[in-house]
Amino acid sequence: MSITRRAALAAPLLGLSGAALAQAPGGTHLIIPYAAGGASDVVGRIALDGMVARLGGNVIMEHRAGASTTIAARHVARARPDGHTLLLGTVVTFTMAPLALREPGFDPVNDFTHMTQTCEVESLIVANPRHGSLEALMDAARRRPGELSYASWGVGTSAHLTMLELLRRANLDMLHVPFNGAPAALTEVISGRVDCMVILVAAGRGHVEAGRVKALASVMTDRIAVLPNVPTVAEMGFPGFSGGGWFSVQGPPGMEPGLARRIGTAVSDAFHDPANQEHMRNRGLVKAEPGPEALVARIRRELEQNRELMSRAGITPGT
Repeated sequence: MSITRRAALAAPLLGLSGAALAQAPGGTHLIIPYAAGGASDVVGRIALDGMVARLGGNVIMEHRAGASTTIAARHVARARPDGHTLLLGTVVTFTMAPLALREPGFDPVNDFTHMTQTCEVESLIVANPRHGSLEALMDAARRRPGELSYASWGVGTSAHLTMLELLRRANLDMLHVPFNGAPAALTEVISGRVDCMVILVAAGRGHVEAGRVKALASVMTDRIAVLPNVPTVAEMGFPGFSGGGWFSVQGPPGMEPGLARRIGTAVSDAFHDPANQEHMRNRGLVKAEPGPEALVARIRRELEQNRELMSRAGITPGT
């Protein structure tokens, strides 16, 4: 576990329904479920700065990586509901790990105070350049069922499930080739040993622009600002298709509603602040619908979607 101290000394977080959030020894801890570095730190810092700027006090980023983000989630689920321990939640934490692990150690809906989504994480489908478009890739897969392949960074990950949903809707069969991490998967697509994969914009953009892979489609609801000529999957005959990831902020169960609302509003306001938009866009992040209602509805909806996809693919809970 590592702790990144990135705080601001400001007025204490007073007036939050009687809670003085900044009075806890050591400040408020925002638990990050991944190792330091990468998109989670970018998102965590925007959330942290939003809380400090709007509510005052000290906020500390604390990294508790491992077990598909469930180590961090269990820590927060069992913390005191005083607002001093918060979780940077992810799509994995709440809609994938509870299905992929036999004992995740928490209920994704009931064991947390859900505050707000923070942002969407943009992703796209890329392929070896021999496939010039999504239509061409799907035509090839249709002619050679089970012979073309797609990579992911693991069974049950967002990259895997997004492709499963596309193949289901297109009535296609392709071979899934999981790797231990996105870089290894992308290397195989670039080499041509694997045909395609879903990848985060932040990780794939440079390879697209260099011509090492071909961007076939955005899996987001909208086109990607930094790759505006890449159509969405929905535009290409699959209405409503969306497979991007997201981040959120949660607290332990039983938090005082006024306190949770103030924290959630401070965080969501930071992600909707125009001053942060270019910084986010360049890293493949876009603002998401704020508030606890939208977040809980999304968790429930995607849990059911992923449960069905995993069942169809024969994925059973592991250890």
